[in-house]
Amino acid sequence: MYLEKIKKANDIKKIDKAHLGDLAQEIREFLIRKISVTGGHLGSNLGCVELTMALHLALDLPKDKIIWDVGHQAYTHKLLTGRVEGFDTLRKYGGMSGFPKRKESDCDSFDTGHSSTSISAGLGMVKARDLKKEDFTVVSVIGDGALTGGMAYEAINNASKLETNFIIILNDNNMSISENVGGVSKYLNAIRTTENYLDLKNTVYNKLIGFHHGESMVESIRRVKNDVKRLVVPGMYFEDMGVTYMGPVDGHDTLKMARFIREAKKVKGAVLIHMLTTKGKGYAPAEKHPARFHGAEPFEIETGLPAHPRTKASYTDIFSTVMIKLAARDKRVVAITAAMADGTGLKRFRNIYPERFFDVGIAEEHAVTFAAGLAAGGLRPVVAIYSSFLQRAYDQIIHDVCIQNLPVIFAIDRAGLVGSDGETHQGIFDLSYLSSIPNMHVMAPKNKWELSDMLKFALQFEGPIAIRYPRGEAYDGLQEFRMPVVYGKSEVLYEEEDICIMAAGSMVKTAVSVRKMLKDIGYACSLVNARFVKPIDEELIREFAGSHKLLVTVEENVEKGGFGESVRSFVDTLPGCSLKVLSVALPDMYVEHGSVDILKEELGLTDGCIAKRIVTEYVGLE
Repeated sequence: MYLEKIKKANDIKKIDKAHLGDLAQEIREFLIRKISVTGGHLGSNLGCVELTMALHLALDLPKDKIIWDVGHQAYTHKLLTGRVEGFDTLRKYGGMSGFPKRKESDCDSFDTGHSSTSISAGLGMVKARDLKKEDFTVVSVIGDGALTGGMAYEAINNASKLETNFIIILNDNNMSISENVGGVSKYLNAIRTTENYLDLKNTVYNKLIGFHHGESMVESIRRVKNDVKRLVVPGMYFEDMGVTYMGPVDGHDTLKMARFIREAKKVKGAVLIHMLTTKGKGYAPAEKHPARFHGAEPFEIETGLPAHPRTKASYTDIFSTVMIKLAARDKRVVAITAAMADGTGLKRFRNIYPERFFDVGIAEEHAVTFAAGLAAGGLRPVVAIYSSFLQRAYDQIIHDVCIQNLPVIFAIDRAGLVGSDGETHQGIFDLSYLSSIPNMHVMAPKNKWELSDMLKFALQFEGPIAIRYPRGEAYDGLQEFRMPVVYGKSEVLYEEEDICIMAAGSMVKTAVSVRKMLKDIGYACSLVNARFVKPIDEELIREFAGSHKLLVTVEENVEKGGFGESVRSFVDTLPGCSLKVLSVALPDMYVEHGSVDILKEELGLTDGCIAKRIVTEYVGLE
């Protein structure tokens, strides 16, 4: 009734204040209904409905700018800027993104997808505004979980020097993806108890101001209040960093939050408003299981259970099981994750071996250097991080792990195309950026058994080693092929002549189908499971160069710097070699959101597309 009246930005201001609660309820019902069908980030969005409404009431969009940290909680923002119809295609190929996108709306001021970046981006926008002598408000919205990322504090440190307005909204729901950990979480929990102090302060000031000489009395109190506040108000942490602190305020009281934001706009400097919200608010399953509804697959509204439950184990499940077995056999095994105990499959490990499990919060850089310290101390750390997020720790992988050649194991989940989360989450660069690092070794399993074998191999390996595996169900084919993992050696599945397909990891399954297609039309074709992306199996390539005309590398990674380039570079060094190398990989581009099957079809990575390319290339050689 009220949501349908919002066609564009600022339409919320036309709704009577008495009905804002009804609008919030409509938004929650809308989000639950739509996300139950499309999947998406539910808990975080249900938790910040009123917060978003308050921002839209207090600001003038698109003139004013809102920067959402991570951006997965911006669904209400999209609704309030007239994108209701877009939710039917949410996270689908060619449809609306699940994150803010500047190309999607002029009310989306900054593209986000990774954590702890909003304050830095907001500060940059403030400086640009001031240098251009423009007049608008910039607000960065950041969650308490994102405050575990060091980049946020680097930005706050710089923001403290501001002499013009900049608003930071701290959306404190005591959760990130998994439950928050560490000192920041404890600190913010302490702030939740200071409301009585704030009420007392306001009451005293209001009464004093009415007395004769009241203003001078207030000023005298103000001169000593900071010392008192340091004793009773944890919010002075931000004040001591040079940021004005306001709050905490009920994050589900729309009008009160809007009032705070309007007051914050008057501050000449950086100001932080601390808002307390409940993740998953308004939907009991999401409130009870916030981690499960962080990034939800389609679900049954009545129960909250998955609409299409998995029938097979995922690669994450396999990793989880093997880690527990390895830890039982070897007391040196420890596990590290960056706020992703559930997503990486380490929740069971944490429950069984709590003293050997470390969740460092959203701090991938720290996770890697911390693991280096553990390795230097004689332990065998396994760092479980999504491919896309591991990019943030590239410097630490080089300087703290690989230069020292420390035995750190990187378990890289969500490698390759991940689908609906889009550009910021596709794990399509890890083979390239890891292969460029001296002392790093990279493996990719063809199926669930090989993932297990590679983890066992990695545990005994003396040096940095990474195992990358995709999202979703683990491939259980090719069980009859289970050779022991030997350093730097590929696995020959079928040996013939003329054409050889050399596939890495997740693409072995596809390569099996491609080989069958080629065989059906009369082509002889060998099939090799690369196993090692670095180092490549030079001995096998040299041997096959004498019996094959075309070597086809297949990988779910960008071509630049990937497995195919490494193979081609080696073949080019072979004297008198006429072997042609065809690299089948993803184009050097950022891949938008959509189902993995559709993306592979569009990008030429399906079995049919690959077979066609191989035939065309081979015919040209005959």
